[in-house]
Amino acid sequence: MDEPTVVVGRIAKAHGVRGEVVVENRSDNPERWASGSTVFDEVGHTLRIRSVRPHGDRLLVTFDGIDDRDAAGSLAGRTLVVPESWLPSLDEGQWWAFQIEGCSVTTESGRALGRVDEVLAYPAHDIWRVVADDDTETLIPAVEAFVVSVDATARSAVVRDVPGLTVPDEI
Repeated sequence: MDEPTVVVGRIAKAHGVRGEVVVENRSDNPERWASGSTVFDEVGHTLRIRSVRPHGDRLLVTFDGIDDRDAAGSLAGRTLVVPESWLPSLDEGQWWAFQIEGCSVTTESGRALGRVDEVLAYPAHDIWRVVADDDTETLIPAVEAFVVSVDATARSAVVRDVPGLTVPDEI
């Protein structure tokens, strides 16, 4: 695939004997997993969704042409992606999690915390795992109370000075 892609899921394993797979959903778009929709694996193979149903916090998905356990098992471990251009538009001041990864993070007072190494998705909100050059790690909740501004184009973010979180505790 020639254009940038976004991870929307990961196939964990086969389920049953009729070609179902367990998918760890990483998409905020509920229509992503509708019957007839298309996703791609990380090497560009097209997978057309035949059916989907909830399975705890995961999904059970069947794809066209995947009709038995062996075929489903061959998909285990594959990352599922879609082209970035397929993402819906966002309102001003919003961003996708993948756009934050790699951004440099500083506090309001100018203290450099490092770069966002990973955006951890939790039910209440995302958490940015920021890693400094010395491998110091800071976990920052991606909520308005902590995030002052984000410029995804400039690859930078500013967060509040919070003792014990973004600035050392005073002794």
